[in-house]
Amino acid sequence: MWRAAAKLAALTLGGAGAAAIVTSDDPSSTFKICTIVPLRLLRDSITAATMAFDYQYSLWGLKEGSIEWLRAKHEVHNRCAYRLQELCFRNGGIYIKLGQHIGQLEYVVPQEYVQTMRASMLKRCPVSSYDQVQNIFVKELGEPPEKIFAEFDPVPLASASLAQVHAARTHDGKKVAVKVQHTHLTDTAIADIATVDLIVNFLHWFFPGFDYRWLVDEIRESAPKELDFLFEARNSEKCLDNFRRLSPQMANSIYAPKVYWNLSTSRLLTMEFMDAAEITDVSAIQRLGIEPVDVSKLVSQAFAEMTFKHGFVHCDPHAANMMVRPLPSSKWNCFGKRKPQLILLDHGLYKELDFETKTNYAALWKALIFADVNAIKENSVKLGAGEDLYALFAGVLTMRPWSRVIDPSVDHLVLEGNDGDRSELQMYASQYFSQISELLSRLPRVILLMLKTNDCIRAVNHALNRTSRELTRTIRDDSRCGRVEPE
Repeated sequence: MWRAAAKLAALTLGGAGAAAIVTSDDPSSTFKICTIVPLRLLRDSITAATMAFDYQYSLWGLKEGSIEWLRAKHEVHNRCAYRLQELCFRNGGIYIKLGQHIGQLEYVVPQEYVQTMRASMLKRCPVSSYDQVQNIFVKELGEPPEKIFAEFDPVPLASASLAQVHAARTHDGKKVAVKVQHTHLTDTAIADIATVDLIVNFLHWFFPGFDYRWLVDEIRESAPKELDFLFEARNSEKCLDNFRRLSPQMANSIYAPKVYWNLSTSRLLTMEFMDAAEITDVSAIQRLGIEPVDVSKLVSQAFAEMTFKHGFVHCDPHAANMMVRPLPSSKWNCFGKRKPQLILLDHGLYKELDFETKTNYAALWKALIFADVNAIKENSVKLGAGEDLYALFAGVLTMRPWSRVIDPSVDHLVLEGNDGDRSELQMYASQYFSQISELLSRLPRVILLMLKTNDCIRAVNHALNRTSRELTRTIRDDSRCGRVEPE
């Protein structure tokens, strides 16, 4: 734990900080970093200490498992989730990314944290000022955006944890989307990771059952890659090439925006502008003449191909990173419908699966589908779960309790997504929280990201199928009441 503190001390010592500012090529930026880091460390320390005290005090003297204990734990989870959310927003940058990771780990971390982070982390991301955007352009391309492009909208279309996107038009008339990295992220990333490392290690020291050091390790590995937009651009091209070479039967159904390499750097990424529907906007998808169930099937098939055939997987497929439009070569069928084309965005986070991992992971899913207990155990152990936690691993992977995992019925792994399913899973996650934490610390990080990817795909498919069913039901009910007007 104290190695992270030592790193921070080296960064924030007055003499070293002064020397860094004097010798820096960019003294103003270095001065800002040297003043920001101690403040963030102070916030981290106060938040960690407050959370630790709240858990210790609120649960003191209560019998574990009692109604009073469960109520108190739920309340303290909510309070501490809010504190962590506010810490992420105040510190920004890598902290926002941490919060987004937590929000996508449904039934792996306490549900109160997932709900708090999921409700806010994609909606309240930082926005860089136009002056900051101009400074990035001058540093990276030598000129401000209004000279590089014929048109450049100073108001961003969207903002995320690491960057924001602006609409622009090139001098030859092409509409493009320009991804601009938030100021100073590259400079502060190492210090941010060190401070996050410190708080997570402190919480693990205080609560041995809370072991999410693997999450810091993952951010430490993935952050430098996600901050290099040229790396992201290469990933997008490799993804499409894999579909053309290894999955030609569906290559036309998968698309990534074209990259304008002459207008891109490690901190700026200029891409083809995508005029398409968001992946979970069922109304917009249906207006395009596309069936949401066809989109759901395409998403599942695309990620199955990436996982089990390509071994090169997009590991951040949440709803904001996927769009859909009619397949350009498709025509309207006799039912007035068109085939979908899936557009993949944000290619900064990919994982490669070696042949052995792909084979074992595929064998595990086959065993899960056929409820083959011996094969589930064998392949779970091969993937790192251990002989004592293989049943828990199967439950986390499928989001089903063990009794359902080994149920021989055909639909034993089907998740309806209703309140009963959700309550059952929340109870399951709460009951086995310490064992889940132990399991996650054992699994290779590539498998941890597969869990996250599964959760993202499951959430997208659930939104597509649930909303589609609700719209169909509404139309049917309206037609019965005579409220649907003929076109």
